[in-house]
Formats: sequence, structure tokens, C-alpha cells
Amino acid sequence: MRRSGTRRALARSFILAFLALASSMAGAAEPARLPATLRKALGAAGIPGAATAVYVQDVAARTPMLSYNASRPMNPASAAKLVTTYAALEMLGPSFTWKTEAYADGPTRGDVLDGDLVLRGTGDPKLTIENFWLLLRALRERGLREIRGDLVLDRGYFAAGPYDPGKFDNEPARAYNVGPDALLVNFNAIRFHFVPDLESKSLRVIPEPRPAQLELRAPVALSDAPCGDWRSQIKAQFESNDASARVTFGGTYPAACGENTWNVALLSHDSYVWGLFRELWQELGGSFKGGVRGGTVPPGARLLYSAESPPLSEVVRDINKFSNNVMARQLFLTLSAEALHVPGGERLSERLVRDWALRKGIAADEIALENGAGLSRSDRISAMTFGKLLVAAWHSPVMAELVASMPVVAADGTMRRRLHGTDVAGQAHVKTGTLAGVRTLAGYVLARDGRRFVVVFLINHPNAAAAEAAQDQLLRWVYDAGRGAARPTARGKRAAYRSEDRPQIRE
Repeated sequence: MRRSGTRRALARSFILAFLALASSMAGAAEPARLPATLRKALGAAGIPGAATAVYVQDVAARTPMLSYNASRPMNPASAAKLVTTYAALEMLGPSFTWKTEAYADGPTRGDVLDGDLVLRGTGDPKLTIENFWLLLRALRERGLREIRGDLVLDRGYFAAGPYDPGKFDNEPARAYNVGPDALLVNFNAIRFHFVPDLESKSLRVIPEPRPAQLELRAPVALSDAPCGDWRSQIKAQFESNDASARVTFGGTYPAACGENTWNVALLSHDSYVWGLFRELWQELGGSFKGGVRGGTVPPGARLLYSAESPPLSEVVRDINKFSNNVMARQLFLTLSAEALHVPGGERLSERLVRDWALRKGIAADEIALENGAGLSRSDRISAMTFGKLLVAAWHSPVMAELVASMPVVAADGTMRRRLHGTDVAGQAHVKTGTLAGVRTLAGYVLARDGRRFVVVFLINHPNAAAAEAAQDQLLRWVYDAGRGAARPTARGKRAAYRSEDRPQIRE
């Protein structure tokens, strides 16, 4: 029996490898030239074709309509979030949720806990201030008022390791650089609200939350200048030692800008949770004088309350619509924590994603995902692999959840300001990616003739910041179904798909 099972496993591995090779060879033929309109837009931006990769395929066809440099691994920037979220939707399921649990470690006498309160996190990406307040309110409703011990944070669901928030771009206070944590609360960020008071001609700066460890000075003058880049007119100084922070805002703020916000990450995860807990617990009428420390749930601790996150289908929408980096990182680590029942790790999750793609018959050896969010200089994927994954996604049971999570051109998310007044407005679901020297785009376009196309456009070049017009030009070209590529005829859908199966491009 054991030998028979081994043979079946080897046969299955051989079949998967053969399918992956066949899949790779099927997309290997690449036309020598890009469409003329796209070449012109790239030329105007000073970007050579050699620095780009393009893959376009009808979701009902077997081969691409356009494949250019598509087998070359390139940096996808934030478009990598589509790979992470698609893998998660299939591996975890759209209804998957995270739990944050509160335990009492000590006897309870009336409304007094004579011991520690233990919070155990499992990586909830959306444990916002509102949801954390609801968790604490549930504890108060269950009769807990005074806590005489410490706040103990169990963060063992993810593998612990050093994290440098300034490693990527030397901007450690930027909210997008917040690292993952099994007990991430409110993205570990403080949101400063800039609220002009026209009557008193002054500016109020309101931090949310306002932990006790935060010292704020904000002598900002209100000005009559027209609203422009208001942040450049404010002099900001951020000082932090992880346990406490001092923020000073100076300069001027144009009254014409109305109210705006500025998100900053200043405290360590432990200090942030402790400060927010004390602030909210006191507001709820609770009493707490202890400290904070890391630990695990003791064997004899009693579960007081378990808070459940929104479903994964809702979380992936926030990740892709608004390109939320720390939420994507939380999800990426969850893949290995759930699948392997060990603390989630980045390398473990990367390997799981490659294996998942291989089970689909897609060769994905070149995939490199440092953190699942695309905030990386080492991430790599080819346009062909990316395109084949998106074709597979269209035929997946989780297609609706994935597509609905992607920005709609000219409507919302990171594409809300693009292509207004054009025919393609509202006809494409597209995720973008942006890093210095990198501009990418991946998603789906509903063409003028009713066909649905997968589109992947990767640009890695110092002039990539000037590539928006070229990206838009490709979307418009695909919306017109290739401007010369074969279209369905009266012979019927089957004949049209046979015609589509051959790579073709005519200018």
C-alpha cells in the first residue's frame, strides 16, 4: 500500500510538472513589436521597449493575443498583492476570519481581575480602533472593570524577528512601512487631523488615538494661501524611541484646504497597544494601573471574549482597492500559519504560493515575494506567469471576490483619477504598482465587443514615473480588442475562440 501511494504521488508530481512546462511553452511565442500607439507613448516617456513586459489574453482563449518580453521576471511592485490575495482566497476561503482573544489569568472577584489580562492575536489585518473598542466594551459588558495585573500580549501566531521600518526607503515613520504583527491594532498608526477654525483663525491638530506616550506640539499658523501641496508647507519633526514619541508641527496651513489627515507610525507594536488600551479602557470606565509585556496564554487562563474579524472577502477588498501594505503582509504570513500550523513566516508563505501555482499547472519558479505586499526591491514575477494566474482566477470559484476587490478605472481605489471621459472608464478592474523606477498594472478589461481580457503591463526603468500615459494607452488598446485582432463573427463563438487561440497582432 505504501509503495502504491508513493507511485501515485510521483505520477501526480510528473503530471503537474509536465502541465507547467506545456503551459510555459504555450505562451512562449512573442511578437517582435508592441502596438504602434503603445510604442509611441513609451517613446514619449523615454522608456525603451526592452524595459517593459506585456501580456494580454482573452480569458476564453488558450494563448495570448499579445505577449512581449513576457517570460522575463520583473519587479511587480504593489501589483503583487493580486497574487497574495488570489492565493489566500483559494487557500483560506472567502469566509475565513481571524480571531483576537482575551483571557483572564487570575481569579475574578466581582468586577475585579486579580491578575493579568492576556490578549492573543492571530494576525487580524483589520483590528481598527473601532473594532478594538468593541472588544474592550465586550469585556466591560461581561462585568470586568478593574485589572490589577499587567496587559500580556501573545503574538506567537507569527514568527518573531527583527524588523527595521526604515530599511526599504529610510522613512521609518511612514505608515506604509509598518511591519506585520500577530496583534496588529489600528495599523500601528496615529492619524493627525488638521482642522482649520475659520472663526478664531487657528488650526487644531488632533491625534487619533492619543496615547499617553505621545507628546504633541503644533504651533501651525493658518494662512490665506490657495490650497496646494499642504504637507510641504508644514514643518514636521518626528522623534521616537519606540516606547514614547514627540511630534512637532510648525509652518503654515492653507485654510482653503479644509480638513486633512496625516498618518504616522511612531511606537513599537507593544507600546502602541498598551497606550491605546489604557486610553480606551479609561474612557469605558475601567481601571488599570499595570504595565505591558509579551507572553503566551497560560494553560489555566480563562477565555473571556473572542472578537472575530470581517471575512477575508472584505479584507482583500481593502488590500487591493487601497493598496494597503501592512494588511497584505498580515495576510501573507497567515497563509503559512494556517497551512502549516507553525508561526507564520515570509519564506514559508512564498514557498506555499509557488506550490499553489504549480498545482494549477503554472510554472512559477521565478516568483519571488519578499512580504506579499510588493513593497520590495527583490520581488519578481514574469508577465506570462502573472497573466496565466489571472486567467486561472477568472475561472476560479473565488473570481467574483477577487475581481470585486480590484480598483475600477475612473471610479475608485488607486484608479479613481485615471481615464475619466474615455470609453474604457468603468470597463476595467485594474491593480497598479508603484515604486521608484517601477510602474505596473494588472487586471481585467471588458472590451468594446464584449470579450474579457487579462492585461499585465510591467515597467522597470528609471523613467517609469512617466509611464502613466503608456499604461492608459494599453488599456484603451485592449478595450478596442487589439485594434485589428480578430473579433467574433457570425460563425459563432467557437469559431471566434479558435481564431483567438493564435497570437496575433496587426497594426
